[in-house]
Amino acid sequence: MYEGFWYNLKNAFKLQNNSLYKIMAINILVFFVMVFARVILTFSGAGGIYESFRAGLMMPADIPQLIIQPWSVLTYMFFHEGIFHILFNLLFLYWFGLLLNEYLGSKKLANIYILGGLAGGVLYLVMYNISPYFAESLRSARMLGASAGVYAVVVAAATLAPNTTFFLLLLGPVKIKYIAIFYVLIAFVNSTGSNAGGELAHLGGAALGFLYVYQLQKGRDIGSWIQAIGNFITNLFTRKSPVKVSYRRTKTYSSVGDFAQTKSSKNSIAVKPEVITQDEIDLILDKIAAKGYDGLSKEEKRKLFEFSKK
Repeated sequence: MYEGFWYNLKNAFKLQNNSLYKIMAINILVFFVMVFARVILTFSGAGGIYESFRAGLMMPADIPQLIIQPWSVLTYMFFHEGIFHILFNLLFLYWFGLLLNEYLGSKKLANIYILGGLAGGVLYLVMYNISPYFAESLRSARMLGASAGVYAVVVAAATLAPNTTFFLLLLGPVKIKYIAIFYVLIAFVNSTGSNAGGELAHLGGAALGFLYVYQLQKGRDIGSWIQAIGNFITNLFTRKSPVKVSYRRTKTYSSVGDFAQTKSSKNSIAVKPEVITQDEIDLILDKIAAKGYDGLSKEEKRKLFEFSKK
């Protein structure tokens, strides 16, 4: 990407094509704001205010409650309370997100994360409302955490580049397809445990990650509508440069020497730097998704490399 992890995280909202760090930054900011609010409100005797605010960010399983707070379908996937919960989610998001960003680009990474969170929320909602197993806990059940979106990113990366190898502590080199399979199996086994709702969301996110890459390889981007909404919101908050009026002034020459010098300078040729557009990069990334990095021409690889240095 740009200069390094901390630079990208610190400037997450200033840099373009930086979705991975934007997602991480939002999760971290929400975590610390909520921790600070919990401590302050609890010590001040207003813990009930925190609980109400907390419930508003979490996604309820009960449909009538969800209708009252529809925003929670999005907010739940950026909200954590436990330090280890957010730590492991962000670690996996970072490791696998870097891989997806390299092959598919920043915008498609964001598509996968958000669609994974939505898919996880849908499966969670459906299972809690149709399965007798959840009948007693339906009205009180609420969900939080980025896990569904992270599972989508993990499985999407493993579907796109299954033989990529990560070096794991104590285990050594492991292909990411085996890491993804292991975590999906763990989620399935625990789907009737104490965190059944969360594990169901994991499975929904994992299924979306596979489906996204599968459809992308067929030439269909099922997340393009999310990208369109993101572009619309970005344009709303992007300051448009004012219209500049330029004019040309006729210059008078005091001598023949002045005229000759000016004419000579006009004969010199200025070489404009190459402009690589985002549309060109998107086409190259689509080609990577379909044929892999080795399927690119030398010119396409050069453009991708030059663009990555910006």
